[in-house]
Amino acid sequence: MDFALSEEQQAIFDMARAFGADHIAPFARSWEAEGTIPKALWPKVAELGLGGVYVSEEYGGSGLSRLDATLVFEALAMSCPAVGSFLSIHNMCGGMIDKFGSEETKAAWLPGLCSMEKVFSYCLTEPGSGSDAAALRTRAERTNEGWKLNGSKAFISGGSYSDAYLTMVRTGGDGPAGISTVIVAAGTPGLSFGALEDKMGWRAQPTAQVQFDDCTIPHSNLVGEEGKGFVYAMAGLDGGRLNIAASALGGAQAAFDATLAYMGERKAFGRTLDQFQALQFRLAELEVKLQSARTFLRQAAWKLDNKAPDAAKFCAMAKLLVTDNAFEVANECLQLHGGYGYLADYGVEKIVRDLRVHQILEGTNEIMRLIIGRALLAERN
Repeated sequence: MDFALSEEQQAIFDMARAFGADHIAPFARSWEAEGTIPKALWPKVAELGLGGVYVSEEYGGSGLSRLDATLVFEALAMSCPAVGSFLSIHNMCGGMIDKFGSEETKAAWLPGLCSMEKVFSYCLTEPGSGSDAAALRTRAERTNEGWKLNGSKAFISGGSYSDAYLTMVRTGGDGPAGISTVIVAAGTPGLSFGALEDKMGWRAQPTAQVQFDDCTIPHSNLVGEEGKGFVYAMAGLDGGRLNIAASALGGAQAAFDATLAYMGERKAFGRTLDQFQALQFRLAELEVKLQSARTFLRQAAWKLDNKAPDAAKFCAMAKLLVTDNAFEVANECLQLHGGYGYLADYGVEKIVRDLRVHQILEGTNEIMRLIIGRALLAERN
């Protein structure tokens, strides 16, 4: 058992971290204030091969493993969790198309996805179905012209911003077996968007409701087989949960690094803060939370790469543990900064706001507990 990163993996991490430090971190606050990420960033990301991390090289992707991807998103999130997480969602879409799409679908969509000429959003959640995703109601009716969509999706990262929307729709009866996956290109007649949401965190990401009103797309925009969309969506979320966890970890690590430096400079009662034993103990606890989260995350990614039978359970456990630990670390780092932690200039309050949603999306942490509990009972039997 070897817990060390290979030279190639360390190079991937270092590359992503350096890119974030140069091209994301200096602008994170201004992008948050503007409520958007400049699209000029994405071709630079794609040049590094990060536009299609799971996509095979045949279609312009990098063909990285799930473990490799966690390194990318942890490193990028050290500069801005909102930007790194947005890229992770785009890549989740690419991974689903590469794994489940026909050769024609892959050829039509993946080259543009990998070059990031086309930015993708993932559309599963609806106003009336969040955790109960299988209850979605957006319907796609087969017609002579194609698939006619009616319904709406909620809390969509990239809503009104992205170039394509990987959308879970109901093509059959109730329940998971009636769900299929389709791609809707921006500009399709009948596709519209709600107002941008005013969010606590992830404010650099435009988030909006996506609406379909007699929105007709070609038959060829169906991904994979009809009726398999829920299976595809859940498979995508296994990897997505790892990436959201990795992004939370990167943000928390950045907050911790800033706190460690601050405590070596800030003085109280004649000493720097890092010389008080009580505060050293608090730092020690935060380091344990970070390192245990990182080890568990990478084990879960390894299991998903190796198709272990308990991979889905480990992805859920990793998402739960890492995002909870990460938020706790970031929140404690704000406390250790005192009043300065509450100021935007120090950057920690932004990380706290950004990381809170990691405990909610890609399946709430309550749903992660449900997945884990059901898996335990199934294993017992």
